[in-house]
Amino acid sequence: MVRLSSTFSLMFAAVLMTGCAAVAEPVRTAPEIAASQSLKGELDARAPGWLRLYDVPSVSVAYIVDGQLAWSAAYGERAPGQPATPDTLYNIASMTKPIVAETVLRLAAAGRLSLDEPMAAYWTDPDIAGDPRRLQLTAAMALRHQSGFPNWRYETEDHLVFQADPGTRTSYSGEGYDYVARFAERRTGQDWESLANEMVFAPAGMVDTRFTGGGALSDRAASSKGPDGSWRAPDVGTEWSAADNVRSTAADYARFLISAMNRQGLTPELAVRRVTVDDDQTGQACGPERLAPEVCPDALGFGLGWVVTRYPDETIIQHGGGDWGERTLGFYVPETRTGIVVFTNGANGMKVIRDVVALLHPNAKFVAFLDMQAR
Repeated sequence: MVRLSSTFSLMFAAVLMTGCAAVAEPVRTAPEIAASQSLKGELDARAPGWLRLYDVPSVSVAYIVDGQLAWSAAYGERAPGQPATPDTLYNIASMTKPIVAETVLRLAAAGRLSLDEPMAAYWTDPDIAGDPRRLQLTAAMALRHQSGFPNWRYETEDHLVFQADPGTRTSYSGEGYDYVARFAERRTGQDWESLANEMVFAPAGMVDTRFTGGGALSDRAASSKGPDGSWRAPDVGTEWSAADNVRSTAADYARFLISAMNRQGLTPELAVRRVTVDDDQTGQACGPERLAPEVCPDALGFGLGWVVTRYPDETIIQHGGGDWGERTLGFYVPETRTGIVVFTNGANGMKVIRDVVALLHPNAKFVAFLDMQAR
C-alpha cells in the first residue's frame, strides 16, 4: 500500500439538527439549474484540453448546488484505453480522513463514545504501551492532528512513537486516524467498516464508497499515472486504512459532503466544534514563496477531520488527498450550500483540480491557495 502524503497534507504537516435527520434543502430555481448546466457545458469543452496539457489521464467532477447534487461528469481514461465514467472508482487518498472523523463524531453524538475520554482505556498500540503519554491521548486530539505521532510509523523505523506530547502541537498524522479508528472498534465492539456504513454511508445514501474490496470493484477502479509517467494498477486491498486508500466516485463523495453540510447525525454542539480551529495555521501558508498577503485567508487550520479556510465572504470546509498517482479535493461552502468534488488519477492532477475549481467556484483567493499546491 502506497502511503505518500499529498502536497496539501504535507503543507499542514509543516504548516456549521440533531440526530440523523438532514436539514430541509431549498428547491433549486430554473435560473440556478440553467447556470449549473451552463457550467457543465463549459467544463465539457475545457476538461479534455486540461488533461492533455498537464498529462493527467482522467478527472471526475461532482457539483453541488443548494445542498443537492446538480450533476457529475468524467473525462479521459481510467486506465490505458479504458474511458473514465461517472461510475469510475478513484483512490481518494487522504479524503478518507473526513469520512473517519464524521463516523467518530456521530458515534459521539449517539453517546457511544466520547471525544475527550482517554483512548487508553480501550486501545493502546503495543508500540507505545510503555509510554505514559498514551494516557493523555483522546479522539479529539487525533482528529485535530494533535496526537503527537508521525504521519506514518515507517518514518520512525516502523515503530510508533510520540514526537510531541499529545495535544501540544499540530502535526499531520495518518497514524493518529488509524489509532482513533481502532479505539472506536474496541469502544463499540463493532468492526470499523460496519461502523462507517452504519454512521455515514447508509444515512448519506452512499453506495459506491468502500474501505476494502476487490473482485468486481477492480473493473471500475481507476489506475494511476505517477510522476515518472508510468501506470500502476489499482490497489484494491483487503485491509482498511482510516487515513488513506478509500475508493469512491465523485458523486458518492458529494453525497457525503451534503450529509456533512446538513450536520447529519450531529448535535449542535458537535457541529460547531467540528469546524472550530484552535491552532491557526495561516502563518504556515502565507509569506515569501507561498501566498501573498492579498490572497491569504483570514483563518486556516484543522477542525475535527476537516481543514477550515475562512475568507471575508465565505468559509470553505475542505480536504484534499494525494498518493503516488492520485490527486483529489472536496469542499463545501456552508453559507451558499455549494460544493465541489474533483478526483484525478495522475500525479499532475492538482493543476487540473485548480482549473476545475477556478471555473466552477471562482474565488480568486482560494484558487491561489490551490495554485500554490499545484506548483
